Amino acid sequence: MDVSDLKIFIDVMQKGSFAAVARDRNIDPSSISRTIANLEKTLKLKLFQRSTRHLVPTEAGLVYFNRIEGIVEQLEQANNEAIDSGNQVTGILRITVPTSFGLTHFSALLPNFLTLYPQLSIEILMTNTITDLLEERVDVALRLGRLDDSSLIAQKLFNINYVICATKKYLSEFPRPTSPEELMNHNCLIFPIQGYTSRWKFRNIQAQIKEIAVKGRCSITNSLAIKQLVKADLGVALLPGWTIESELADNTLIDLFPSYDVTATDFDISGWLIYPSRKYLPHKVRTFVEYMKQHCSIT
Repeated sequence: MDVSDLKIFIDVMQKGSFAAVARDRNIDPSSISRTIANLEKTLKLKLFQRSTRHLVPTEAGLVYFNRIEGIVEQLEQANNEAIDSGNQVTGILRITVPTSFGLTHFSALLPNFLTLYPQLSIEILMTNTITDLLEERVDVALRLGRLDDSSLIAQKLFNINYVICATKKYLSEFPRPTSPEELMNHNCLIFPIQGYTSRWKFRNIQAQIKEIAVKGRCSITNSLAIKQLVKADLGVALLPGWTIESELADNTLIDLFPSYDVTATDFDISGWLIYPSRKYLPHKVRTFVEYMKQHCSIT
């Protein structure tokens, strides 16, 4: 009996349909149906009651699932440990990364990583959607911001700071704000996505916090697009520091409030690597996590 057939059976039990498993594996649903039919023929019992609308496990199917789920997991663990013993990083590593960070920082780390591990393949999903790691078979997620409580394992990579900035040319036309309240007289570029607000927050050295309602002519759901507009002298922006490191260093953009901590979301947030909690963490995941901890530094 092929272990891969048993894994398909377990997936069907967990997801409740041939179509869902077929989508995850990028194969035709008829292939999943044939696999289950062959398994039933080998076992000489019916695992599912099928209809045009429903797929319901039989009592025998439930008993079989409860007995083999842990066994198959242990077998996979034994196989992985045997592979690890050869110190080879192999297989396919599925990663999800926020789009802007993926374009500006993460993609720059990939060439060296792929050169170090030539037998490893990677699949990268750049998205700002919070992906269900288990459903999408993602090995590792890089996430920015405050984390929700979950059973996932999180390792901190870096702190995230925000900067309110503008160009010298813009400030030559519109007086530089000397207090947060004066931002109400400026064209502010807004980032209108869930978790962010049009109320910019300021925290001084005494940890006192004030919020300023800002407004402007343009709102964009991508920080890199906002960066292009602020560099084009079109207003004031609040951006993650990692998006404008070089522009701040060469004074293309000016930090307007260096004595404050600023944000449009939460203070004291970070960048994280997230992965499912498992008794055994695959060698490819451990290798990637260690690589990112060594090389992904944000100031």
